[in-house]
Amino acid sequence: MDSPSNSVEGRFVSKSSSTQEYNVMSEFCPQAPKKAKKRAEGANSNVFSMFEQAQIQEFKEAFTIMDQNRDGFIDKADLRDTFAALGRLNVKNEELDDMIKEAPGPINFTVFLTMFGEKLKGADPEETILNAFKVFDPEGKGLKANYIKEMLMTQGERFSKEEVDQMFAAFPPDVTGNLDYKNLVHIITHGEEKD
Repeated sequence: MDSPSNSVEGRFVSKSSSTQEYNVMSEFCPQAPKKAKKRAEGANSNVFSMFEQAQIQEFKEAFTIMDQNRDGFIDKADLRDTFAALGRLNVKNEELDDMIKEAPGPINFTVFLTMFGEKLKGADPEETILNAFKVFDPEGKGLKANYIKEMLMTQGERFSKEEVDQMFAAFPPDVTGNLDYKNLVHIITHGEEKD
C-alpha cells in the first residue's frame, strides 16, 4: 500500500508529523544581518509557527508561481496572469480588486502566508479542497476528466501519467466524462465513500 505522501490522497493533503518552526529569513535572505533576522523572527514568528516547514515551502512555491513579474509582490497583474495560466481568461477587474483588497497592504510572502493562515484557521479541509475544484467549475456543471488530467500533468506540482492513471482507476469519470470531484474530496478527507 502506498504511503500518504506517495498516494493520490497524499498529493492533495499533506500529512506530516514534524512541528519544526521554519526560519524563512535565513532560508530566503541568507545575507540578512543577524539582528534583522532576530527582529523579523520575533515580529512574524506567530505566522510561521502556524505551519510546518514543508507547508511553508509549498506556500513559497505557490507565491513564486503567482508572482509572475518576479518583483516579490503579488499585484493585480500577477493575479490576472495566474488566472490566465489556469485557463480562466474572463476575470473581472472588480473580482481582482476585491482579492487585492483582502490584504492589509502590498502582498509580499509574509502577508501572503498570513492571509492563508487566517483563511485556513478553523477551515474545514473538505470545504477547502472542494472550493479549489470549484474554481474550475464556477457554474457547477461538472469537470471533464480530460481537463483535470491535463491540469494535473501540466500545472503546479505535476502528476506523472502513472499517478493520473492511478487516480482515475480509483475515481473513474461518469458516463458524461465528468469527474465526481465531490466524492473524490469526501474520500480524500474522510477515507470513505459518501453514503
